[in-house]
Amino acid sequence: MRLAGKSAIITGAGRGIGKATALMFAREGADVFVPDLDLTGSEAVAKEILALGRKGVAMQMDVTRMADIQRMVETAVREFGKIDILVNNAGITQVREPLQLTEADWDRTLNLNLKAVFFCAQAVAREMVARNSGVILNAASISGRTGKPMLVDYCASKFGVIGVTQGLAMALAKHGIRVNAVAPGIVDTEMWVGIDREWSALEGKPTGTVKQARVANIPLGRIETPEDVAKLYTFLASDEASYITGQTYNVCGGLQLN
Repeated sequence: MRLAGKSAIITGAGRGIGKATALMFAREGADVFVPDLDLTGSEAVAKEILALGRKGVAMQMDVTRMADIQRMVETAVREFGKIDILVNNAGITQVREPLQLTEADWDRTLNLNLKAVFFCAQAVAREMVARNSGVILNAASISGRTGKPMLVDYCASKFGVIGVTQGLAMALAKHGIRVNAVAPGIVDTEMWVGIDREWSALEGKPTGTVKQARVANIPLGRIETPEDVAKLYTFLASDEASYITGQTYNVCGGLQLN
């Protein structure tokens, strides 16, 4: 098992990509802490991890609150004794016409998708430095590679995640800590259901139209699953990726080429 003996934190692990990653980590031998804003979802995933024979710990958490970030780190250290892996997975998106985007919209997206990524990484890295090892993985997006007209705030946050990933990778390499990011495309999750509903409505089209059109452009011919993303996170968290840092990897079926 590639993650045997490891302890991981995955934010926003109550559903979607976070849940898939938590369960895959557990199958690979890791104990997993799964904080989420939705306590019910967090507890359900923790139970599934326990059923796989690993330790799963649930907690209600708002990653935009510094006090919650500190509580997350303290809980992980208390439960596991160490933190080997952090996956900054929690995030949101909202579809808005750029000229209708409010300051509150902007702050909500940037606080959760970018500010929280940095400060969660900072708090966990302080623990990792003492052991001179660790892995931090951040949720970017192909929308952090190319701007999208209805997702200006989301794109800004994900461009920022790529920059934070590169900067932290350079700063933390001397401490044996690797930092990378994963950039998904169109994933079959509740988030994309919301994107499709809001974007289709703005264009005056039936629900499903935007998603269907985007999926039709994927060279590999199918929508992405949460497990597709989880597989890449698992590889990057493992010792198989021990010489990789500062990189952002697309996992999008060829929708975005670099």
